[in-house]
Amino acid sequence: MRVMVILAHPHPGKASFNHAIAQTAVKTLENNGHEVIFHDLYAEKFDPIIPHEEIPDDARLSNDIEQHCREISSADGIILVHPNWWGQPPAIMKGWVDRVIRPGVAYRFLEEENGVGIPQGLLIAKAALVFNTCNTPGEWETKEFGDPLETIWKNCIFRFCGVKNFYRRMFGVIITSTLKEREEWLEEVKQTVGKYFPSGRV
Repeated sequence: MRVMVILAHPHPGKASFNHAIAQTAVKTLENNGHEVIFHDLYAEKFDPIIPHEEIPDDARLSNDIEQHCREISSADGIILVHPNWWGQPPAIMKGWVDRVIRPGVAYRFLEEENGVGIPQGLLIAKAALVFNTCNTPGEWETKEFGDPLETIWKNCIFRFCGVKNFYRRMFGVIITSTLKEREEWLEEVKQTVGKYFPSGRV
């Protein structure tokens, strides 16, 4: 299987728990014999700003956006890793969605619906996993805000684009976590990735 792993965390290098999650996912996938497409959006200086010329379905895309579109179109699985900022992904991840999860690549509207009806999802991914981190106690955040990230990724994006097998996990509180807790969380990442993308699947 080809699995796309997208990381969005501004800390350079590997000194963040988001990087540790992403690297654990990549290593688990590789150990299970899968082909991994990995992008660290901050390290690659991905431009999140979508120009108006790029919005039409038949727009001419830059080489890097064209590459991301080809990769997600052919991915059998998708894993996203990012912190929870104000109940949203970082701007660079939102910009990646704006520019890559585009009509003709991730979804399309039937011709007779004129772009206002129910879309047809085009992604072939069998599963999408989202791993998030936060510094707010989960019980308090759920009580106060609900779970906007679940709505964004599960309903607004992946289900819209045809990926129905979805899993998301929020890890926290990161800032007060112990080494033992982080090790246990990374083991959970390993087990989860292995469950959705086990060894021997083609």
